[in-house]
Amino acid sequence: MYGLELAGTDDAYAACEARVAASDVTVEAPGLAVARGVDTARVRNLAYTHRAAELVGRTDASVESAKALLAAAGIDRTGSVAVRARDVRSATGVSTREAEVELGSVLTERGFSVDLDDPDHVLCAWFSGTRCLLGWQVAESVRDFSTRQPTDRPFFQPGSMDPLDARWAVNVAGAGEGTRLVDPMCGTGGFLIEAGLVGSEVVGLDAQWKMTRGSRENLTAYLDDEFEVLRGDATALPLRDDSADGVVVDVPYGRQSKVATHTLSELVSGALSEAARIAPRAVVVADRSWETEAEAVGWTVDDRFERYVHGSLTRHVHVLRK
Repeated sequence: MYGLELAGTDDAYAACEARVAASDVTVEAPGLAVARGVDTARVRNLAYTHRAAELVGRTDASVESAKALLAAAGIDRTGSVAVRARDVRSATGVSTREAEVELGSVLTERGFSVDLDDPDHVLCAWFSGTRCLLGWQVAESVRDFSTRQPTDRPFFQPGSMDPLDARWAVNVAGAGEGTRLVDPMCGTGGFLIEAGLVGSEVVGLDAQWKMTRGSRENLTAYLDDEFEVLRGDATALPLRDDSADGVVVDVPYGRQSKVATHTLSELVSGALSEAARIAPRAVVVADRSWETEAEAVGWTVDDRFERYVHGSLTRHVHVLRK
């Protein structure tokens, strides 16, 4: 069994993405989940999981209980160690300093040396609610999202999605090594950047020349040559049936929006139909629910999350599969 330290404050949202890299994910306590297996390489690319650890065990959220659990556990490893304790979301009041000292004393008594800078093994002690998860760290996600803020890209337009949520969306849509991801309304290319960085071949389309040029400029700044950006209509994609592994799209906001000759409703319904033609899964972001329209063209809505942005905008994130 494995433990996961989740990021953010919406555990269902974080767990949805964690299932890309782990099996049988169940939220155990606020900010913590357990899983039956993990793909350590994929954990590195997650947005809303900080770390994964091979569990020593689970116990009450106290230093005494964690120390007793570790003292009773069998340990089949040698070398140097460091203990990293976390009071997840600062909710338990447990002294993480005390936890690190007490757990470290158990390990040194068993012959381990302490190396806080470059240890052979890291013991994680995560406290949340009434639970403590104790385990050996096996993977940690790369937290470099601040280097790709929309305002820092060569081409910027207001309303661009934060790279953290863009990474979540492409992961859930199926991005990864050896996959092909399509964004039929690519805008400034935020989804395509994140998908490309985790190894996908990416294809973007947009109805506006300005956006296709800007998206190419942004993709060139962050990716190698594994991308294609075209001017095109999301309701008539120039792609073969079943030619993609996933679709991710942030549709225009505003009930009265028009794009070219389409009303917003026509645009979204047509884009959903085309997405179902080319891929088995999709993530659709909008300013309202499009569940009825998605189901009408053959999608099953696995999840829908509401993500507050500011007073006039709450994003509705739809997770779709055929």
